[in-house]
Amino acid sequence: MVEIPLGISQEFFIIDYGMHQNTCWVVVLQSKGIIKHTDCNDVILSTNYTYGMNLRKNNFTKKEDTTKDK
Repeated sequence: MVEIPLGISQEFFIIDYGMHQNTCWVVVLQSKGIIKHTDCNDVILSTNYTYGMNLRKNNFTKKEDTTKDK
């Protein structure tokens, strides 16, 4: 599962146009089943507790303050 600006989606396949262009992700929106094409810069991996991936729950609706020192 991935998150795009339109919502949580299932990745369907990826189109690679070559080294001079971003990859295009073809996804299916979980809420409506609509197929969308999106640029790779608009894709965030959804939280996966099994593999410990993205446990911070990054998403497009919550803005993180990047000015703080960590």
